[in-house]
Amino acid sequence: MGDFWKHIIKPKGPWARWLIFITLLGIVIAGVTGNLAIVSQYLDTEALTFRAGDFQVSAWGVLRALLSLVLIFWITAAVADAVQYRVRKLGKLHPTTRTLVSKILQIAIYVIAFLIALDVLGLNLTTLTVFSGAVGIGVGFGLQTIASNFISGLILLLERSVDIDDLIELPDGVTGFVRKSSARYTLLETLDGKEVLVPNEDFITNRVTNWTLSTSKARVEIKIGVAYGCDLELAHDLILQAATEHAMCMSDPAPQCFLRNFGDNSIDFTLTFWVEDIVAGRWRPQSDVMFAIWHKFRDNGIEIPFPQRDLHIKNPAALREAINAQ
Repeated sequence: MGDFWKHIIKPKGPWARWLIFITLLGIVIAGVTGNLAIVSQYLDTEALTFRAGDFQVSAWGVLRALLSLVLIFWITAAVADAVQYRVRKLGKLHPTTRTLVSKILQIAIYVIAFLIALDVLGLNLTTLTVFSGAVGIGVGFGLQTIASNFISGLILLLERSVDIDDLIELPDGVTGFVRKSSARYTLLETLDGKEVLVPNEDFITNRVTNWTLSTSKARVEIKIGVAYGCDLELAHDLILQAATEHAMCMSDPAPQCFLRNFGDNSIDFTLTFWVEDIVAGRWRPQSDVMFAIWHKFRDNGIEIPFPQRDLHIKNPAALREAINAQ
């Protein structure tokens, strides 16, 4: 039933739109020209009139108001769709600017339609002061989150801090591409194909990482440990060579390798290199470079150590006696 009224107010498909439009227009014209006088005589009677103090409404008034409201909402939906279609065709505008302009125009169109509907229903527009006060109380209590997400969405569109196809990382570790920006939420498509609806407010109140805001470059960091006694200069050169030889590694800035620490079990190096397009991925070049380092170390006798512990027995004789006693 809900879908039925939804399609009546905003019909889908060109034939349905034209059919409903022509039908409603014919009814309105018939009413204006007086051809619905017979219907009016039967419905606009004392028996079919509801009274509450000074307020009264007849069945004919309700029918006329419903038909007028459906026509107003249909025209509003058609105009809003046409405006949205035209705005999307403006190739000179940035995608976020097109989205912002479209939303503002749609809001303006529906506000105008709302005012027209009030006038058709015969409501005094001065009552909007009371209505706006009630809406303010509702926003302050029940609609606070919805209003916050809507305003946050407009801020995001104005600042262009989050754009379509940007790679976003949230504080909880969720990483994905922005696929849709709406008034209430932003749709993220994660790297494993999940679709996550993120409230717009989260992008304003939390610290969010946008990997592609101003550039798609990204740095990859790899930590490598070598055994004591290895040729450190050779290990340093092999690590740099493994990164330089990879196709996705940028030459400017060039890869860098630093000796960072003399650890308990190893001498630690840190390799950093840049990839030009993070959208293409960081894990693949990191994995390839690590494989290349492993092969180069193995071919050149560079050992990658692992933690070891030496156990020193202070009284071996007592240990042997305890074992024999068992």
